[in-house]
Amino acid sequence: MPKPSRTPVSEHAYIQHLSKDKKLQKIIKGPLAERVKQKNISLRLMVAIMNQQLSTKVADVIYARFLALYDNKEPTPRQVAATAPELLRGIGLSNAKVSYIQNVANFVIAEKLTNARLHKMDDEAVIVYLTRIKGVGRWTVEMLLMFHLHRDDIFSIDDWGIQQAMAKLYKLDISDKKTFREKIRSISDKWSPYRTHACRYLWQWKDQ
Repeated sequence: MPKPSRTPVSEHAYIQHLSKDKKLQKIIKGPLAERVKQKNISLRLMVAIMNQQLSTKVADVIYARFLALYDNKEPTPRQVAATAPELLRGIGLSNAKVSYIQNVANFVIAEKLTNARLHKMDDEAVIVYLTRIKGVGRWTVEMLLMFHLHRDDIFSIDDWGIQQAMAKLYKLDISDKKTFREKIRSISDKWSPYRTHACRYLWQWKDQ
């Protein structure tokens, strides 16, 4: 299994490369914020599930309530697995999200999964491995790879925000979904090996 590159990406390298795309260049306003190194990646996967289809404001409230269940400390997978489902539902999570979060916790326990193990795996291997968990889809793992495993070359083709931003920036017709997906994938291929950074610029531009 090939190991992911551990070479730090300089600001100059990804900006210079992505700026070759003249449309993308228009929305590049300096370097991106540094991604924070995470110690508890399995918890980040649970939080990603909690945050699905929620606004940032609501997601922050839910997470604060979640931490309050554990004396405002980040819980271990064993603590989450042992938490009564009704307590998790009581903080505002749906039955499905409660089940999926505890599926993650039980998977981490059963697999003896560590941060170090994930860091040693290449991008596609992480996706294949973690999507074995019921309730964890490809998009969720892509977000984990981008923001918590700090992988530089992830393109999240199913992300609605990315699709909207690219349709607007590149003036693409979204009525034919198959053709649209082919076009955005073809555009994104030119961004490699810095597709994660391109996605971040697109989200940033869309939010502004």
